[in-house]
Amino acid sequence: MNEFSRRSLLGGAVAAAASTMWSEPVHAQYVWQKSNWQAAEFDALTHSARRIKLVVHGFAINDARFLKNAKNSLTGLQFGSGIPADQIQIVCALNGPANMLNYSDYVWQKYRIGEWIKVDDPKTGQPAVRNIFYPSKAGTPLHYTSEDPSSEDSAYQDFSVQGLQARGVKFLSCHSSTEEAARALIKQNSLTAQPEEIVKDIHAHALPGVVIVPALSAALALLQSDGKYGYMAA
Repeated sequence: MNEFSRRSLLGGAVAAAASTMWSEPVHAQYVWQKSNWQAAEFDALTHSARRIKLVVHGFAINDARFLKNAKNSLTGLQFGSGIPADQIQIVCALNGPANMLNYSDYVWQKYRIGEWIKVDDPKTGQPAVRNIFYPSKAGTPLHYTSEDPSSEDSAYQDFSVQGLQARGVKFLSCHSSTEEAARALIKQNSLTAQPEEIVKDIHAHALPGVVIVPALSAALALLQSDGKYGYMAA
């Protein structure tokens, strides 16, 4: 897709969801209105003064290729182009099936996410009931055994969500995608809960640091137009 096509498809308004809203009563809210969120965190990200800004868009899982793209972009800019790490901002913007990478093991287990998005856990060979894309092999806290940027044992080759967040990569979650997911999960799991109950439960278990936006298409438009971010599709 060329730049004109991307920009013509992406429009609207956006902001980060406020953490305080999860204490509000459950009610139907498929489309967030301006009054439903606080924009400060997203606006700060949009208007970052860093020299290089890139949004990596992930929709399909594709073996989490978008995470590898983010890692390669960050490491390539830092070492291949000599850009200081504190002058680079990478954003992983996720919707569709990829949006579920923004959520904890609680969500993956309770709603059988691996079964829904066709992701198997390499440890069991069964549909994943944990977010296999989050944890780094470097453990918690992160401990890398090499400083060589070419080494698989260095931070620079770590494409886990945990590892990328530690390097300053920000993750965006699409509220609209979560609404769609809730309806699909009700059908898959024969649930009696209302969609908004499930959405609220999922949102309450977002990974630390994840910014929830009303609609990712709108977020992409603002990052590119107002924030002057480059765009990479996984």
